[in-house]
Amino acid sequence: MSDIIRRDPRAEWIARNRLHPLHAAMQRSETSWMGPNGVIRKNPHAVGFIGPNGIKRIDRSGAQQGGASKRATQAAVVQLPLHVIAQPRFHIVVVPDMVGGRLTTHDRDLLGLARKLAGNDGTVLAVVFGEHKETTFDVAGVDRLLQLEGAQYSGYSPEQQVQALGAVERQFQPRHWLLPDSRTGGGELGRRLAALLGERPATRVWQVTDEQCIGRAGAGREDLVRPLARLILAASECAEPVSDTRHEVLPVTLEQPVARSLPRIEDLGAVAVDPAATPMAEAEFIVSGGNGVKDWALFHRAAEALGATEGASRVAVDDGHMARNRQVGATGTWVTARVYLAVGISGAIQHLQGIGGCDKVVAINLDPGCDMIKRADLAVIGDSAAILSALIQRVAEYRAGGNRDAA
Repeated sequence: MSDIIRRDPRAEWIARNRLHPLHAAMQRSETSWMGPNGVIRKNPHAVGFIGPNGIKRIDRSGAQQGGASKRATQAAVVQLPLHVIAQPRFHIVVVPDMVGGRLTTHDRDLLGLARKLAGNDGTVLAVVFGEHKETTFDVAGVDRLLQLEGAQYSGYSPEQQVQALGAVERQFQPRHWLLPDSRTGGGELGRRLAALLGERPATRVWQVTDEQCIGRAGAGREDLVRPLARLILAASECAEPVSDTRHEVLPVTLEQPVARSLPRIEDLGAVAVDPAATPMAEAEFIVSGGNGVKDWALFHRAAEALGATEGASRVAVDDGHMARNRQVGATGTWVTARVYLAVGISGAIQHLQGIGGCDKVVAINLDPGCDMIKRADLAVIGDSAAILSALIQRVAEYRAGGNRDAA
């Protein structure tokens, strides 16, 4: 075998192009090496490591070069500092939507705005109705947590919830109230609270600077600037989510019980809707197919079995497998689903832009190196037809078991 070192021009080009998906894989792994003139060269990009929040951490202790001590040092460095306020001067109360019992991206943006308003002297108090499944309140910026449980808060109960928020107002006297200006409850609850408190709310707020809040107006074409309001109904992306600190999440309770209000609105429960008739921009669960789907009849059966809204990549739409109004991406529809299942989609940049607001992305693909797999929170490598068939079978078995238990 020849000892001549062969160059790979394509690999060198990828190593220089920071926008290429394989750029990171083409970087040198060593931190230093001997140059051709006998001078020690150092790679500044290899010094340190990327923390869990995407922030580059640098270990200056010298222990980064070796084995277990390196891992221990890294674990100590990336441990987020704990933010503690024992005697707060004021409170910022946040009422998140908690769709499905978890913080949404909109809720996290709202907590980031609350953290900005609280500064170093105030605490962020989150008010949660009913049971929840969230375990990351600490890294989301919550200092105090008030959980109000009971049958009176289950389902659609805005009157009872406003009654409880009135009790929070009397006990904590918050400096600001923050609610998401959303269609999933926060918008209506915030306006009801404004009527109770006699406050003029600032709606659709997307920016807070210099004691002013800026909201959208004129069907989103204009900005409305007004002094910083006490009650803020914020839009999504109103602030950066908290990413560099941990918080106590101390539980608090109401000193006085909340009176049971007589509801004038009766909650008849959820109404079943046809997922195929749901606009993709409003869908909570989307199953999207791409060029890797070969059996479209099976794809449709899987979406029906899962009760999901169907979507598609541009390639699938151009090939005539799906209608144009089902195209997901920057050139189609921007979606904000809680779960986005991508079947056979490689992940073009326009498609990834269109799903940027989705909470959880699940990818099924044969190519483990495609961009969709890198973007996904959960990836399944395999043939899409076999996986969808198995998924349909498991859903049928689960529903059959549920029916037997009910009987």
